[in-house]
Amino acid sequence: MSKRLMRLDKLLGHSGFGTRREVKELCKGGHVRVDGALCRDSAVKVDMAAAVTVDGVPAVYEEFHYFMLHKPAGLLSATADPTAETVLDLFPADLRRLGLFPVGRLDKDTTGLLLITDDGQWAHRIISPKRAVVKTYEAVVSGVIPADIDDRFHSGVVLADGLRCLPARAERKGGETLLISVCEGKYHQVKRMCAAVGLTVERLHRLSVGALVLDESLAPGTFRSLQQEERELPFG
Repeated sequence: MSKRLMRLDKLLGHSGFGTRREVKELCKGGHVRVDGALCRDSAVKVDMAAAVTVDGVPAVYEEFHYFMLHKPAGLLSATADPTAETVLDLFPADLRRLGLFPVGRLDKDTTGLLLITDDGQWAHRIISPKRAVVKTYEAVVSGVIPADIDDRFHSGVVLADGLRCLPARAERKGGETLLISVCEGKYHQVKRMCAAVGLTVERLHRLSVGALVLDESLAPGTFRSLQQEERELPFG
């Protein structure tokens, strides 16, 4: 059976042990072992099945990374911005350098579930209009909620610029709170749909993407890795 080989610095970088330069220093300093043997050359190619450790800590290679973030208000859904903080600023440097990016976007003042990854194909499957992945939001609104709001949303709301939205759902949760489900990701879509029926969105919080629901144990501004089985839930 042929071996699957990879440069040691790449393997350790994808395992969260630092940049190529930092990994080179770890090797030079005698911190890295491959199958128990000291390895000081970070450019050497190693078998992917080899036992690689850094100061005794196993290196677990992951080609791609998937995170669930509880986005707080006040951050941009972007990788970087010269004037404002972004959701990537919530991640430590060793993860940011993996090339992470948000899957789609939430408005600056919108909170809730935001997926973060470095897997472009996986992200495209979620945001592609052809997939029609449903996103569900909790919206606190002001104004008089129409009694037929669900019917109007389901029929396809026409926005102020004349754009007709795909069928959506709106369920009154109690008081001035609505559960709104959409399968598109147009700019300010939920807010614009509400405005089209005479409502103003005061607070907006995303609860789910497909069948993947925001983990209630995550405080705003915190994140966790997705389990293997959770990675398919956005498409459920």
